Amino acid sequence: MKHSESLKKTADFQRVYHTGKSLANRYLVMYVRKNGLARNRIGISVSKKVGNSVVRHHLTRLIRESYRLSEEKYPVGYDLVLVVRVHAKDCTYFEIDRAMNQLAKRHHLLEDEHETADD
Repeated sequence: MKHSESLKKTADFQRVYHTGKSLANRYLVMYVRKNGLARNRIGISVSKKVGNSVVRHHLTRLIRESYRLSEEKYPVGYDLVLVVRVHAKDCTYFEIDRAMNQLAKRHHLLEDEHETADD
C-alpha cells in the first residue's frame, strides 16, 4: 500500500465510526471520513462472530489485497474502515473485491468503469 497506512488506534476507529458516513452491502460495511492528510488510512474490523482467527485473518488479507490492487483509483485524504459481516465468511477474493468496489462507488470514491468522459 503505497499511499496508505493502517488505522491502528481505537480512537481513530471511533472517530470514523461517529463522524464518518457508512454504507453497507451483504458482506461489508464501509465507513468513510475525510482525514485532511495527504494519504489514506484503512482499518479493517472482523468480529469473532465471523469465525476463528484463521477465517478472520484470511478475510483481512483479502480486503487488504483488494484495496492494494485498486489503491491508485482512490482519491487521497480519507480514512476508511471496513467492517466484515458474517455473510462474508465463505467469500472468495472476487466477491470481496466486488463488494468493496460497489461500496466505494456508492461513496463516490471510485468512478464507474462504464462511464465515459462525455457523461
